Amino acid sequence: MAHRVLAATLLAGLLFAGLRPGAAPAAEPEQRFAWPDGARAAVSLAYDDALDSQLDNALPALDRHGIRASFYLQLSNPSVARRMAAWRDAARRGHELGNHSLFHQCARSKPERDWVEAHRNLDTTSAEQMRDQVLLANTMLTAIDGRAERTYTAPCGDTLAGGRDYLPGVRADFVAIKVGSNGGVVEAMDRLDPYAVPVLAPSGVSGAQLIAIVKQAARQGTMVNFTFHGIGGDYLGVSSQAHEELLRFLAANRRLFWTDTFLNIMQHVRREQARLKPASTPPGAP
Repeated sequence: MAHRVLAATLLAGLLFAGLRPGAAPAAEPEQRFAWPDGARAAVSLAYDDALDSQLDNALPALDRHGIRASFYLQLSNPSVARRMAAWRDAARRGHELGNHSLFHQCARSKPERDWVEAHRNLDTTSAEQMRDQVLLANTMLTAIDGRAERTYTAPCGDTLAGGRDYLPGVRADFVAIKVGSNGGVVEAMDRLDPYAVPVLAPSGVSGAQLIAIVKQAARQGTMVNFTFHGIGGDYLGVSSQAHEELLRFLAANRRLFWTDTFLNIMQHVRREQARLKPASTPPGAP
């Protein structure tokens, strides 16, 4: 009789747990990469080279819509010294000042690079020189905004200095690095290398085209990295109207798209990748 009572008790326990006798325990829910507050995708708006049109046109539009962005300063650009108070004020309002090197060295040997000056030719700059200059740029940026954490965008997406990759020498000093280009939409967040984040540098496009790219990121559940140059002026330009249409769309759809500085987004990406690491290890991780 006792053994019948024990068997009944065990069976009741199995049923209470939602299991059948002999059935395997239910599998744990699949872990997936998640954006804050249930957003479908993240959007990084970045602006390279410290151009006047960014301060005059892009920054006021961003502030009007309550959107934070990243400005990658080429520290030798006269705009940095001439308008330092404006750059410092942008940082106070929550925008990121990113590192875009001291002198914007690019490889003159590549096609259509006649504009690269001889003394700023990455082909003839050593990896050690680039390391020292990029790290010095961090110090200069800290003097402007007082912040310690930083991200970097490699000028022209080039990484070979004197034939050697200079990024390994600076990675430890950055949360993330943007290098190279693609359609701007990351394929899979769990496999993204934080030190090789691809970007899209749009030029001469419409607001509708920019919005279509954002929607593609939502379909994939990943992120899009825009890197603009001139806004309503300067070079490699996007019109102020197209830029405004994009910002208006993002502001109207904040619950779907998390738009923030590249630094804030990549800090979240790294936390999520660490959480998911047992199931999927991103490239470059130990």
